[in-house]
Amino acid sequence: MTRFAPSPTGFLHIGGARTALFNWLYAKHHGGKALLRIEDTDRKRSTQDAIDAILDGLDWLGLEYDADPVFQSKQVDRHVEVANKLLEAGHAYKCFATPEELEEMRAEQRAKKLPMRYDGRWRDRDPSEAPEGAPFTIRLKTPQSGETAIEDLVQGKVKVRNEEVDDYILLRADGTPTYMLAVVVDDHDMGVTHVVRGDDHLNNAFRQLPIYHAMDAIEGGWPQPEYAHIPLIHGNDGAKLSKRHGALGVEAYRDEMGILPEALFNYLLRLGWGHGDQEEFTCDQAIALFDLDGVGKSPSRFDLKKLENMNGHYIREADDARLAQLSAARLGQNADAAVLTEAMPVLKTRARNLGELADGAAFLFKQRPLDLTEKAAGLLTEEARALLATVSARFAAEKDWTLEGLEATLKSTAEELELGLGKLAQPLRAALTGQTTSPGIYDVLVLLGREESLARIDAQAT
Repeated sequence: MTRFAPSPTGFLHIGGARTALFNWLYAKHHGGKALLRIEDTDRKRSTQDAIDAILDGLDWLGLEYDADPVFQSKQVDRHVEVANKLLEAGHAYKCFATPEELEEMRAEQRAKKLPMRYDGRWRDRDPSEAPEGAPFTIRLKTPQSGETAIEDLVQGKVKVRNEEVDDYILLRADGTPTYMLAVVVDDHDMGVTHVVRGDDHLNNAFRQLPIYHAMDAIEGGWPQPEYAHIPLIHGNDGAKLSKRHGALGVEAYRDEMGILPEALFNYLLRLGWGHGDQEEFTCDQAIALFDLDGVGKSPSRFDLKKLENMNGHYIREADDARLAQLSAARLGQNADAAVLTEAMPVLKTRARNLGELADGAAFLFKQRPLDLTEKAAGLLTEEARALLATVSARFAAEKDWTLEGLEATLKSTAEELELGLGKLAQPLRAALTGQTTSPGIYDVLVLLGREESLARIDAQAT
């Protein structure tokens, strides 16, 4: 049983998406269940928009979970219950230290260059020593000697001296549970057996294990989970991943960058995990092959160009009707999906993303007179317009309106005029599409058809 537990204080970023994918694949590979928990206890920063974006992004990637999402904010009473059990059993205690006292303690530690840890001042004191009605927190009694070791499924054996883990807060003075408590209680109650997360959470494992051990001693049935801490993703320059490297929300890859879900799925799969030299995996192959022993210990590097190249591959492999629908949505109400489907075998050979695909198809739906780009207009000199009139006359007599027939006619026209083919093709492209880039010129002529092609050429010819 695995879980992905995002915090809805922002959208689903690329690192979170990979963590979700690895959790999902590991569960599926081993015949287990993949669960989703929304950690929305930060009510001030958690938003419904972020929750919706996370759920939408996971669904878009094809990650279907085995139960409805658990919302951490709805489990608060349970978190408080566990904290009180720990308190009653002597595994936790009330701390009456004031904010001012704690700041004075931290200032002294800073001055002495000591680690910033709670000094346990209320660990063994009787609560009756505190002023009547004084606010208090509840802190966990963590082991003070020896060491704790974790056999991490990615990192290997990791040890921490117990004295390095201070008695941290379980319940704040206002009675609300902390993240560290809530995570353990929720993981236990959800039946999570394997915690797969970023290695920035590795230290948290050593803080969370004492809760498992204490609750297991109190009531039994609290086995600690297996941990797998995955190295973080870095930018292509080796620095911590940021927006300048492409660390955006998943919705940006879909909506703004035009990435297909299968391309992002496959790219994220290969970020830190590998299976020999294989680069491309179907979902079924990924489930069959994925295991944590294939995850490396070093940070992986996010390469946006590689993602775009992979996306181009998946566009070329994608169903034409599906691509037509996606392109039509980007082009607006004038786009005809049937026309796009027919044109897609030509259009998709050059595109690296859905934006380029839609841009490449836009000429099909332009109305005359065409709006010309500045570069396209620059090609239509008086000389070029005169050449277009000649080309139009030859095409008007063309009986074989096919790629082969049109190519033969244009080449013979260029030879008769003793011109390079580009002298005719470049202004012809500008007249037909309003742009200087497009699919092959003969493809454009066939896709537009005889009537529309001749009308567009004649509109620019003299």
